[in-house]
Amino acid sequence: MATTTGEQHFDTDWVVVGSGFGGSVSALRLSEKGYGVTVLERGEHFDDASMPKSSWDLRRYFYAPKLGMRGIFKLTLFRDVYIMSGAGVGGGSLTYAMTLYVPPKAFFEDRQWAGLDDWRTKLAPHYETAQRMLGVTDVVADDPADVLLKQYADEIGVGDTYRKARVGTYIDTPGETVADPYFGGQGPERTGCSNIGRCMLGCPQGSKNSTTKNYLHFAQRLGTRIESRREVVSLRPLNGADGADGWEVVHERTGSRWRKDRRTIRARGVVVAGGALGTNELLARCKLNGDLPKISPRLGHLVRTNSEAILGVTVPEGRAEALSKRVAITSSIYPDPHTHIETVTYGKGGGALRGMFTVMVGDGTRLSRPLKWLGQMVRHPGWVKELVFAKGWSERTVIVLVMQALDNSISLVAKRRRDGSVKLQTRQDPDHPNPTFIPAANAFTDWLARQTGGVPASSVTEALFNIPSTAHILGGAPIGVDPEHGVVDREQRVFGYENLLVCDGAAIPANVGVNPSLTITAMTELAMDRIPAKPGSAPVAPFGRVAIPGKTASGDPEPLPVSRTMRGAVEEQALTSEQADAAEAAGAGAEGTGAAEPTRV
Repeated sequence: MATTTGEQHFDTDWVVVGSGFGGSVSALRLSEKGYGVTVLERGEHFDDASMPKSSWDLRRYFYAPKLGMRGIFKLTLFRDVYIMSGAGVGGGSLTYAMTLYVPPKAFFEDRQWAGLDDWRTKLAPHYETAQRMLGVTDVVADDPADVLLKQYADEIGVGDTYRKARVGTYIDTPGETVADPYFGGQGPERTGCSNIGRCMLGCPQGSKNSTTKNYLHFAQRLGTRIESRREVVSLRPLNGADGADGWEVVHERTGSRWRKDRRTIRARGVVVAGGALGTNELLARCKLNGDLPKISPRLGHLVRTNSEAILGVTVPEGRAEALSKRVAITSSIYPDPHTHIETVTYGKGGGALRGMFTVMVGDGTRLSRPLKWLGQMVRHPGWVKELVFAKGWSERTVIVLVMQALDNSISLVAKRRRDGSVKLQTRQDPDHPNPTFIPAANAFTDWLARQTGGVPASSVTEALFNIPSTAHILGGAPIGVDPEHGVVDREQRVFGYENLLVCDGAAIPANVGVNPSLTITAMTELAMDRIPAKPGSAPVAPFGRVAIPGKTASGDPEPLPVSRTMRGAVEEQALTSEQADAAEAAGAGAEGTGAAEPTRV
């Protein structure tokens, strides 16, 4: 609804750019505070029935709009990293593996933001809220990949770090559709997970707790407008000032070469939440084009890949039974205090993704690794045949996802094209470069292949070009103490401007070391909590802030098992809100003895 203040006319109070975890949280919390909200999403709107049938449903699975592909999965290759990300209304929640962990202690104490707040304590209640909203639950059963991962952990002496995954999916009534089990019947119906492993291909059952089923669902009920297939190309402060007078948001039809249908919305404020890549591209374009000249020169720096490696093992047909009868990720271990290993499945229908893998190659350089790859191809023709031609590849392949909470990064350097668009290029941090090889990743993959008689695989870009892969790109507009050290302040407001926030993975200041979706959600919850209600409005009670009987009620915390040799080095979970309040009142730290107690929902 258009509003007028003084001489300014606004089409809406807030524009939210993007609808992933950060954008969804922003839309709901601003709506609850009485603001009018418009969400602009460059991807498509999908419901359960319109999800891609498989990864071979190319137009609905892959995202490349200029090629006519408007799906949920985007691949972006740079010189220093190969990035997998989500697209569509709901963003990464449509295609992520639903794994929702609170990060290790090292993340909260990273030098980039450690002095700005006691982040573990400050974020603890917001992690709880995020877990309620996303319906986090524990996987219970062990499948064959879990058994092998636990066996490996025992063999290398870290068996106590084995834990079942915390996931955001409805699992209680497999295959049965029931009334909303999370929000007292106020949310959409849910169908219990049947363990078909298709979480990353787009859940067709309605089991996955994507943000369209919680945050965005309730935001729309409160009046939030969502416009899909709209790409924001410019943010301009009104009156050429700092945004205190409002903003012009220019957007056009996604992927259009000629009929761009360019429009402008006037708003009081803007939340940029287009995912780390999208946000960096938009802000860089605005800086280069002169729309946002005061953005920090640190824009594009401290881009994190979560220090990841992605490998796989394709097992023989006789040993593949039940490998994909699970959710995408069901357990994890820590082979060392900084490295986190998970086994993953694409489930039936993921065959189009086999082209991302080839025979496993060890460490090397851009010159030596392709030579090693050729040697592997010659020595192991049976591996090549299995990886290229094997039937049922996605059902027979265990993906190995390895993440690290280490201080390394790359930069995104922006260059303007002739048409005014921006091209991003990567550059390694000379002092803390992003790793192109993680020994622990290859060690487990090789062990798993030997145990199963399977074929070990590296990602194609790593083996042939020495370029690692990541499904969790972060940073580029990180929190910092000032514009010389970051792009946004501790409240995620862009330095130099008013009513302009970054609330997505781009604001994350460090490698999380675990799947980052829960952290993006919790950090956005905190940022939105700091925004006052609209004057003269009647705010509604926030969803998820108070436990609702049923799935959103908090249970009693249980200690997290940690290997005795690693105790104190790995602390998985932040404090519960009750623990945080007690610690703050006592002026005490959150250390305790051994691992912190996790929040359980």
